[in-house]
Amino acid sequence: MKKNIYTKGELNCAETIIAEYNKNNNTKIPVSLGSGLGSGLTCGSICGAINAAAIIIGFEKGRNSKEEVNNARILVNELLKDCKTQYGSEICIDLKNKKISCEEIVDFAYNKMVDILKK
Repeated sequence: MKKNIYTKGELNCAETIIAEYNKNNNTKIPVSLGSGLGSGLTCGSICGAINAAAIIIGFEKGRNSKEEVNNARILVNELLKDCKTQYGSEICIDLKNKKISCEEIVDFAYNKMVDILKK
């Protein structure tokens, strides 16, 4: 995706990921699932954009019973590894300290998620 999907002051990073996914895929994942994830779970922990991408991966590739293989787990692990490779961390406060903007990490998380979901 070439355009910047995050606009500060509107939806938070996680809500933005979910809203954009819904818009592009005709899904109805509740945007509210991302409301408590922004700013690294509100305390600088794991990035809200990465968390929201993990939620969508679970929605699309997750299991509904213990009898099924948990493919989402493998794919979310790939997302986290890619984030660590690109930025050295998936932790919001670390990303902020490295001057990684919310705009950049939202675009990264969204594009990686889309690529991962193609598998």
